[in-house]
Formats: sequence, structure tokens, C-alpha cells
Amino acid sequence: MTKKEKLKTTGRIFDIQRFSVHDGPGIRTTVFLEGCPLRCAWCHNPEGISTGPLISFRPGQCIGCGRCFEVCPHEAHRIENGQHILDRERCESCGLCAHECHANALEQAGRETTVTKVLETVLRDRPFYETSGGGMTLSGGEPLFQSGFSESLLAQAKQTGLHCCVETSGYCNYTDLKKISPYVDLFLYDWKDSNPDRHVEYCGASNDIILKNLQTLHDAGKAILLRCPIIPGLNDREDHFKGITRLVNLLPNLMGVELIPYHRLGEAKMKAFGLEAQTSLPKDIPETETIQQWIEKMGQLGVTVIHKT
Repeated sequence: MTKKEKLKTTGRIFDIQRFSVHDGPGIRTTVFLEGCPLRCAWCHNPEGISTGPLISFRPGQCIGCGRCFEVCPHEAHRIENGQHILDRERCESCGLCAHECHANALEQAGRETTVTKVLETVLRDRPFYETSGGGMTLSGGEPLFQSGFSESLLAQAKQTGLHCCVETSGYCNYTDLKKISPYVDLFLYDWKDSNPDRHVEYCGASNDIILKNLQTLHDAGKAILLRCPIIPGLNDREDHFKGITRLVNLLPNLMGVELIPYHRLGEAKMKAFGLEAQTSLPKDIPETETIQQWIEKMGQLGVTVIHKT
């Protein structure tokens, strides 16, 4: 098997979430692929940014069995002032400690798998897809970061009759989007900030490519739901809401617009994986009243919002 062929049949994922109801229509199974070219300040899946394994450590769940100390070949675990410490500089994320941790204080995220293995898991819930109009969704990370693997996975899923969605930032080569398009029933397309400079500040790159790919995908007649994460203090600005409105007017065939309120799951994950957390994030999640105000604001601007609680 050539390297190119392997990239199409073998890929890296960090989770498969069954019975998902927020990643497309009906009951779905969401496959989370590793790798992302953006660095969004509010990322809720930081373990999916890299393309290698990571170790999550939650000291509060440790029961002190000592198995991780015994199996770690790099002596990354130690007791300091009575506390279990994971030395990230020593840790090479081999996963031996996580395998032995029955309390789930240590867990490994990220693994290599195949299209066949992923579909075996996805197809277990076919009856639920058929009764609810659901199917499989690819998310991440960024699915187009592993474009060959995503293409093969979607193509084989469609052969089995599954409804397929792809959640994407749109920050990729349009050639890759075009290759997967025949197998995608609905694109869940992120729009993070309407201001290019702010987009660089919050996500690490301009939104120029994202906008161009969105326009091209729309003009090609693809079904697209525009998903807009709203983070208080960062992009809940009047000019961004107006920017979303301009975009909707530019793309009349969108399936709809969804506002995604900020939540703090990503912060807890950053801490557990030993990653550097952003300091500019809001301390509290937006209240229901605030979310309703956003929806009403968009309505006043002429945009009807789909909002799932």
C-alpha cells in the first residue's frame, strides 16, 4: 500500500460520539478527526488540534492505586506535597498509564484507525438514523485536515445509504471540499468572525479563504447550514451580527443560520490536557436571556435563527 492509499484508508480520530443531536438532523454519530489549521481562542475540542496522542489527567479522580507509577517508562508520575503530579515534560503520551487507570483519572485522546473500523461503530445505530432522519457527521479538529481519510469515510458511508454531514471551518483548499462534496448531504459551515483582522486575532488566520470557499460551495448548489459561535466579549459585537446578515443576503440558498452560545467545556479540557488556556475568555456562559437577545437582534436584521438548546 502506498502512502497516499494509506492516507485514504487510515486516519486519526480522538472520539466517536453516538446519539448526538446537535451535529445535524436527527440522531447521529459524530466522528471527531484530529488536526486543525486554526487556533480559535474558544476551541471546545483542544485535544483535536494536534495530530498525535495526548494524555488527559484529572487529579481529583485519582484513587492512588499506583499502577501508573509502575508502568510509566519515562517516570512522568510523581508525588509532590502529597499530590499526584504528571510531569508533562517527561510524558511522551504513550498511553500505558491511561490503559492501567481504571478510575479514568488518566485517559489517552487520539488514535489511529481505519475507515472500516469507524463505519463498524457508526452502523451499529442505523435503526435510530432511519427513524429520526439522522446519520453520520464528521467533525474535529477539522475533517479536511485529513482530506483523503474523510473522503474515503464519506464515500463508503454513502454506499451504505447513510445521511452524511461535515462540520468544517472552511479553512482548507477548495479542491478538498470539492472532492468530498458528492458524499455530503449537509455542510455545517462555521463563521467565527466577520472582521478579517479580528479573525486573525481570535483564530490565528484571516477569514478570506473561508469566505471564498463558502461562496464557491454555495454557488455549486450544496446544502449549507451556517453555524456562528458567539462568545461574549469577543465576537458578540454589532458589526459581527451585521456581518452575518450581509453574508446571509449574499448567500440566499443557505439552509439556515445557527447561533452557538459559548460554553466552558474547552477550558476544562485545556487544563486536563496540560495545554495553555486563553485568558481572554468570559468567566461565565451566556444566560438564556442573553441568547434570546442575540436571536432577536438577528431577527431585527432580517435573519431567522435556528437555535437548539
